Amino acid sequence: MDESCKEKFKMKFYLLAVQLNAIILIFAVGVMLLFIGPVQYRIPIFIITLLITLVLSIYFVKKYKETKAWLDEHGDKGKDT
Repeated sequence: MDESCKEKFKMKFYLLAVQLNAIILIFAVGVMLLFIGPVQYRIPIFIITLLITLVLSIYFVKKYKETKAWLDEHGDKGKDT
């Protein structure tokens, strides 16, 4: 893999890692608010955070598959077989 491909992969990997951390954090905050949030808003806030998590998860899986395909295509160029 040449240097420009390595840099692209690093950026793609970094963005996926940040997005996955955001998904986990949003879900955790939603669960916490389910137990300690204002009583009248507990269920709606949890449902909203659950929906946000679901949408971000679908987007994450799509981007992960694209990045994996890109890596499969560009990853073997520099190897000697």
